[in-house]
Amino acid sequence: MDSARTPTSPPDDARITAATSRALATEAVHAGRDDLAGRGLHAPPIDLSTTYPSYDSRGEAARIDAFAATGAEPDGPPVYGRLGNPTVARFETALAKLEGTESAVAFASGMAALSAVLLVRGSMGLRHVVAVRPLYGCSDHLLTAGLLGSEVTWTDPAGVADALRPDTGLVLVESPANPTLAEVDLRAVAHACGSVPLLVDNTFATPVLQRPAEHGARLVLHSATKYLGGHGDVLAGVVACDEEFAGRLRQVRFATGGVLHPLAGYLLLRGLSTLPVRVRAASANAAELVARLAADPRVARVHYPRIGGAMVSFEVHGDPHEVIGRVRLITPAVSLGSVDTLIQHPASISHRIVDADDRRGAGVGDRLLRLSVGLEDVEDLWADLDGALGERAPGAIPLREALAGAE
Repeated sequence: MDSARTPTSPPDDARITAATSRALATEAVHAGRDDLAGRGLHAPPIDLSTTYPSYDSRGEAARIDAFAATGAEPDGPPVYGRLGNPTVARFETALAKLEGTESAVAFASGMAALSAVLLVRGSMGLRHVVAVRPLYGCSDHLLTAGLLGSEVTWTDPAGVADALRPDTGLVLVESPANPTLAEVDLRAVAHACGSVPLLVDNTFATPVLQRPAEHGARLVLHSATKYLGGHGDVLAGVVACDEEFAGRLRQVRFATGGVLHPLAGYLLLRGLSTLPVRVRAASANAAELVARLAADPRVARVHYPRIGGAMVSFEVHGDPHEVIGRVRLITPAVSLGSVDTLIQHPASISHRIVDADDRRGAGVGDRLLRLSVGLEDVEDLWADLDGALGERAPGAIPLREALAGAE
């Protein structure tokens, strides 16, 4: 579907077919790009066209009719930017490969992606959602406020089966959860869902650490703004799923216009190529910081998921706002998953829109801080955190001195 040079040699179909057996690190580099060498290209082209010429109006009408019926991607050349874009399609292909699903559909943001899922189910008369807290604050608000006509029942993972109704269209969990990093047994929840689709927000884990489709989830949601992009310079969302659901999502995307810009699609495809390396390096930094925070008397509690990752939450004995105000290397900002380390106070920002009692009931306390660990040297990060946490209690021994004394 790309505009590209004439192939210098035919594509190696056997090599492309064998791609399903490739390791994740290899898929991250090559998925969505398998045809490039045969086209005489190395870097993926960026197709910025919003519309495409066609001298066969009858054929184009037939392709549009086919899209209206099933949502399948039109055969042949592109038609219009709202139906799809070749550069964005490359990212979708790559992400589906990494998540182990048939398809993926990209949107202008993570919230646009979640909204599309709710609209698909709502259009079928299935407006009831069963959800487990905590979720990202805006996801929580979208469900609680019923902005898309949905009705939500909040429950814990063990209560999912009992919360289902005939009009339940979706079960929604986030694991590890934002911002407490609580984890859910995805296989057990998927079993409890029965025939109701399970949507797992996999933004924090990424397919590097967890592939929810392997545990029974039908839908895997990402705020692609975060780790998939990885550099804090792209806003996007994506749903990985089977092709049947993908067709419905494409129809909603076409009708509502929540499309991803081609340049964003290009940046996301580029971001995927380093995703495993970035996640593993940042996770190593995070694990080291977790050990130091857990041993620090100024920290009341540290939250870190069993599967690891680069996200850390911790509760302080002192004023969390003072910690935010004292960081110098770490950036006090919303979002996460960038190459640099970010810190924020969820009760004030990302989860401020959630009712205070619901927020605290889900474990998002007023002294909780969320840290998205980046790729800086861990000693520099700890030096900044150490200073931001403030003075130690009299007699407290710095962790480095304690470790040195134990050697």
